[in-house]
This record gives sequence, structure tokens and C-alpha cells, in this order.
Amino acid sequence: MRILLVEDEHSLGTWLTRALEHAGIQVEWVTDGRLADRVLQQADHDALVLDLGLPGMDGQTVLQRLRERDQRLPALILTARNSLEERVRSLHAGADDFLAKPFELAELEARLHALVRRARGVEHPRLACGSLVFDTGRKQFFLNGAPLLLSPREQAVLRVLVQRSGEPFSKQQILERVFSDDEDVHPEAVEVFVHRLRKRLEGSDVRITTLRGLGYALESF
Repeated sequence: MRILLVEDEHSLGTWLTRALEHAGIQVEWVTDGRLADRVLQQADHDALVLDLGLPGMDGQTVLQRLRERDQRLPALILTARNSLEERVRSLHAGADDFLAKPFELAELEARLHALVRRARGVEHPRLACGSLVFDTGRKQFFLNGAPLLLSPREQAVLRVLVQRSGEPFSKQQILERVFSDDEDVHPEAVEVFVHRLRKRLEGSDVRITTLRGLGYALESF
């Protein structure tokens, strides 16, 4: 999962970015509402975590503009403004969920996974493609019921593909989601990890296909 975090409190943003990435969630963090509005028009994310009190453009306006563009990105409001009026206003503006500060990290992580599952029409806390299953609770892949032994990078690439199985991801999209902390990684690295994953999946009903001009897709057959 790759999220956009819009939070202008530096200490909270730094801690939250590190904590979520430690939990396997890639985070792009911005501190300004206008910048967030631009990023949302250009980048690819699975969910938005949005503060309301922002410089440049307030969170309500960021959310309103997002929905006016008919972008269906799941949006969770994370704010100290915890009045009923503020919650109702945010939900009417297009928010999918609302979490007040202070909050527990485990709850935020669970809510994000739930938002993404609902957006994909999946209510079970597992991601699957054929006999390949990723258990989000144990953070472990299983193939035909047996644990699939992967390196951290291999697992990260496979998690990207299984989140939207059947849909292609370009090398650049995979790079942004897996190697966001390393600007020196080249697209060829994706080819290496895809090659390794194909070896891991040999003999199963799951494969990674190359769609010319589009990228890689995880499919069952």
C-alpha cells in the first residue's frame, strides 16, 4: 500500500512516516495543502491521510477538489478537530473515514487497510490471487497453504502486484512504492525482482505477466 500523508506538524509527520513504513506501508509526506493538491493530480496512491488545518490550502478544500475531479481515492481525515460538526462536514465533503488526534497507530493502520479493501470490493483481511495469499495480520505470503519465503524487497514487490491483481503496474509505479527511500535505484532493479518472483511462483497457478507498454500484472490461470 502507498499512501499520501498530508500533515504540517513536523514531529508527527516524521514519526508517522517511519512507523507506517516499518509496518509495510509506503508513505509520501507533504506539509502544504497546495502541494498536496498538485501531488494528488499527478501521483498514484492507494489512500489519502489528510489533516484539516494546513498552510496554503485547508484540508477541506483539498478534499473538495479531489472529489470534484471525480478521483475515487479513499480519504481518511486525521485531525485534532473532533467536533460532530467537523466530522459531518468532512464526511459530506467526501471523506471515507475520520480519526481524531491523539490516536493509536494500530487503529490508523487497520482503518487504512479497511479503506483500501472496501475500495477494491474486498472485505476479507487477506489479499489473494489464485493460490497465492497475503495475510495482512501476519504480514506473510502463502502459496498453496505453505509459507512463501521471500526477501523483504521481493515481498514488497509482490505486495504491490497482489493489491490489484490483474491490473498492470509500470516499473516506475513499482519503484515509487517499493524503493521510495532510495533515489539511486534504477528501473532495471524491478526486472531483477520480477525474475526472482517468477522463479518462486513456478509450478503454481499464479504468474507475473508482462504487458507490453504497460508493465507487470499478477494473474491466476
